[in-house]
Amino acid sequence: MRLKPERVKKIERIPYNGKLYNLTTESGNLFVNGILVKNSGGLGTPAHERVVPGMIHRANKGVLFIDEVGALQPASQQELLTAVQEKKYPITGQSERSSGAMVRTEPVPCDFVLVAAGTLDTIKKVHPALRSRIRGYGYEVNMNSQMDDTPANRDKIAIFIAQEVHKDGNIPHFSRDAVGVIVEEARRRTGRAGKLTLRLRELGGLVRTAGDIALEVKAKVVTPEHIVKAKRLARTLEQQIADKYIENKKEYQVILTKGSAVGRVNGLAVLGGEGSYSGLVLPIESEVTPGGKKTQFVATGKLGEIAKEAMKNVSAIILKKFGKDLKDYDVFVQFLQTAGSGVEGDSASIAVALAIISAFSRVPVRQDTAFTGSLSVRGDVLAVGGVTQKVEAAVQAGIARVLVPKANEKDVLLSPEARKKIKVIPVATIGEVLKEGLLWTGKEAMLKKMM
Repeated sequence: MRLKPERVKKIERIPYNGKLYNLTTESGNLFVNGILVKNSGGLGTPAHERVVPGMIHRANKGVLFIDEVGALQPASQQELLTAVQEKKYPITGQSERSSGAMVRTEPVPCDFVLVAAGTLDTIKKVHPALRSRIRGYGYEVNMNSQMDDTPANRDKIAIFIAQEVHKDGNIPHFSRDAVGVIVEEARRRTGRAGKLTLRLRELGGLVRTAGDIALEVKAKVVTPEHIVKAKRLARTLEQQIADKYIENKKEYQVILTKGSAVGRVNGLAVLGGEGSYSGLVLPIESEVTPGGKKTQFVATGKLGEIAKEAMKNVSAIILKKFGKDLKDYDVFVQFLQTAGSGVEGDSASIAVALAIISAFSRVPVRQDTAFTGSLSVRGDVLAVGGVTQKVEAAVQAGIARVLVPKANEKDVLLSPEARKKIKVIPVATIGEVLKEGLLWTGKEAMLKKMM
C-alpha cells in the first residue's frame, strides 16, 4: 500500500493494538514500527541504490567468526582491519538484489568481537597489521589437539558418541564395549601414551560409519565388530595410498621381509599430518666406496634433507668408532621408489645411518626387521611421531621385528592381534640398533668396538 507523505503523521496518531505492518511511502522511504527510515531501500528505491548488509554489519553487537582467515585476500584483510578499528564500515559491493550494480553507503556500525581460526601455516598469510591488532587487543591461542587420558575425559568421549548418535537421528546407540573401542581409537590416534585425541571431526566420522553399518544389518546397538568394519571402509586417502604402496612394493619384491643384505634397510615413515598419520615401509639402500670425490643422495623431496642430516651424524659416529673419515669415501644413499609418496619427518635417519654403516663395514642387515628413530650426533636414538602407525605398516608388510626409540615405547598402541604378529624392540643408542639390526657372525670384535 502506498501513502502520500502528508498522511504519515496522521497514521502515527491512530491507536492500534494488533500487528503493525511496515509501509512504504511514495518516495521509497520505509515506515517501520512507527519510525520513518530514510533511503531504506523501499519498493520505490532505484535498484542501484538498494543495499544488502554484509556479515560484518550483521555481526554488529555480536561475534564474527572467520574460519581459514588466511584464505582472505590481503585487500579484504585490510578492510577487515579498518572495520575492527573504526567499528563502522560502508556497505559496499554488488548484490543479486541490486541488479549487479556497485553500491557504497555511508559508514554503517559494525562493532563486533572477531574470532578467527586457521592452521599454523595461516600465520604466514595473515596481514601483519591485522595480526598486530589481534596480538595487541586480543589473544592468540594455540588449540590443543590432545587431552589427558583420564576417567573424566573418557566419559566426555562417551558423551560425544551419544551426541553424534542423537545428531544423526538414524543410527543406533553404541554398546558399552563399542564405546570402549572408540576410546581406544581416540588413544591410538594421538600417537602418545596417556592422551586422547581432540580431533573429534575424524572420530565422529568413524562413529557415523559404524552406525550406518549397524543400521544396514538392522542391529539394535553398535558393537565392536561394526567399528572394525567401519575402520576398513572409512580409510583416509593417506591410508589408501600407504596400503597400495606396501602392496605394490611386496609384489615387486622392493620390500624384503626375510634373509639379510648389506647396505639395505627397511625404514619406516608416515604420510599425512598430525591426527591422520598413515605408516609405510621405506626401503633404503646405501653403497660406500673409496675415493672421496663425491657424496650422492638419490632421494625425493624432504628425503634428501633427511639423508644429508643422517650423513652428518653417521660421519661423526664412524670417525669415533672406526677412526676413519667418510670424506675419504664416496657415499651413495637411495630411497627406493618413493617419488610422490609425500613422506614427512626425520624418523628415517636411524635407517639411513644403519644402511651407511652396513655398507661401510660390509655387515649385513636383517631384512625381517624395520627401523624408526631420529639420530643425534652423539649416537642417541631420539623419539619420533606416528610410531603406532609405523609399526602397523610393518605388520601389514609381514615384517617380524621392529626397532623403536626407547622414549616411544609406551606410545606403541597396537591391537592384541597386531601384538601377536610383531616383536617391538625399544633402543636408546646406535650401538643397540647395530646389535639388534645387523648380523655380526664372524665380526663380533667389530661389534664390540661399535658398542
